[in-house]
Amino acid sequence: MIKEIKVSCYSGRTYAERPKSFIWESTEYKVEEVEKEWREPGRKFFRLTTDRGKLFELCYYEVEDGWSAVEVVA
Repeated sequence: MIKEIKVSCYSGRTYAERPKSFIWESTEYKVEEVEKEWREPGRKFFRLTTDRGKLFELCYYEVEDGWSAVEVVA
């Protein structure tokens, strides 16, 4: 299920270079490791693990300036 979320991210020369933390279902998760990053037209994707051991895929929509997340369950 895709949910819109709030993300705190590192922004160097461009916005949303790397997520640092995000709020999912009223819980803040810190990003432990970004395992994979990729781009599609108008979107940036990040597959990451959190400080609580969960796996997520975050997507930044550049035109809409918004984020969504999907928890990856193995």
